[in-house]
Amino acid sequence: MNAPDTHLLARCAARRRSLAAQMAQAGGGLAIVPTAPEVMRNRDADYPYRHDSYFYYLTGFTEPQGLLAVAVEADGTMHSTLFCRPKDVEREIWDGFRYGPDAARDAFGVDAALSIAQLDAELPRLMADRAAIWWPFATHSGFETRVEGWLSAVRGQARAGRRAPSAQYDLCAALDEMRLFKDDYELSVLRRAAAISADGHRRAMQAAARGTRQPPPEGLREYHLEAELLRAFRAGGAQSPAYGSIVAAGANACVLHYRADRAAVRADDLVLIDAACELDGYASDITRTFPAGGRFSGPQRQLYDIVLEAQLAALAATRAGVRFNGPHDAALRILAQGLLDVGLISRDVAPDVDAVIATGAYRRFYMHRTSHWMGMDVHDCGDYAEPGEAPETLPDGTRRPPARILRPGMVLTIEPGLYVRAADDIPAAFHDIGIRIEDDVAVRETDCEVLTHAAPKLVAEIESLMRD
Repeated sequence: MNAPDTHLLARCAARRRSLAAQMAQAGGGLAIVPTAPEVMRNRDADYPYRHDSYFYYLTGFTEPQGLLAVAVEADGTMHSTLFCRPKDVEREIWDGFRYGPDAARDAFGVDAALSIAQLDAELPRLMADRAAIWWPFATHSGFETRVEGWLSAVRGQARAGRRAPSAQYDLCAALDEMRLFKDDYELSVLRRAAAISADGHRRAMQAAARGTRQPPPEGLREYHLEAELLRAFRAGGAQSPAYGSIVAAGANACVLHYRADRAAVRADDLVLIDAACELDGYASDITRTFPAGGRFSGPQRQLYDIVLEAQLAALAATRAGVRFNGPHDAALRILAQGLLDVGLISRDVAPDVDAVIATGAYRRFYMHRTSHWMGMDVHDCGDYAEPGEAPETLPDGTRRPPARILRPGMVLTIEPGLYVRAADDIPAAFHDIGIRIEDDVAVRETDCEVLTHAAPKLVAEIESLMRD
């Protein structure tokens, strides 16, 4: 058994108090937060278990079969109850340690803890005579049926004078805004996750250089590089990858959601790796692109320099007070100019950068946005529009809410790219080149902290590492 982190638990308690204060402003009620279910992989083998992020955010509890109920009065008084698996020494022989209610109450700082077997009996009691219930809408398939069942049980007690809650609120709306801003503890975990992930990328680059010079019997394959990543993640103390690793050699790099497979990695290929670990419930997210043999060719270097310049421009535009789309716009102008300069977009089609952007001609080569929120989930929660601002009217007449204003404590990715598929109207030298460079950054008052700085991305850094 690993004892829960006291720093984490102190923050979980503070988060519950913050949630209670928000609920009190709406008259109080009962918040119901389930954890994720266990999922069968096949026959009697489960997928590795991963807790629900909202549940973990409020509890720090990682066991399956859990639920948190937080009762809040109109004056903000709060009482928290954790439902968890009962202590079972026999099952611990098979599945490992479990806290059980008594130990969980003391270890995780909740007011009460009960067996999950008591859930259906206790939830109606906790709901009764509450003005409202708060629960995460549309996050767990079938959970709405359980909520309705508990409400029906309360309604069945109407003759005894008990009243069912008359209002329901999406708990995610409150928690998403809280999770969007990372505190010092969260940033420290994200830095550690980033460092572990960066080590994996360095090892994969070096493995590619070794493997192209002295190939294994079956030839160097994408899965060989994936193995280096996975080893680095676990050796660094991470619990798992944060998402399915993308290791794409050659033309595969032009497939945005490609998964590491068995394709050959040749010395003259570019390799795009989008892979990172999850550490203590927090994700990292890094993409690097490098020449398998250790040196960029002329056309590879041309496109790589464009993407790198775009990423550096986006990083320079990331600071408090800038809109969320500011880094994207900065990167897009560099990419558009680069596409014109190398002839991938004809000036007959779009004579200048503004025309490239206005016509969307760039989308053939750059079809995704530059950023997303980062945190407990690799695509973390949080509103991308600024709360409280009226929609703005665009030149084409459509209305759109203004983008979120970046503030200290927000964490996002910066990940421009170019993807050039082979086609008759594309110069052969650029065929099947896919490049993306991605870092995780924390917003500060005047700039941003690049959490993933230890993963090489300058051409000289990459070539030096692979040469050595």
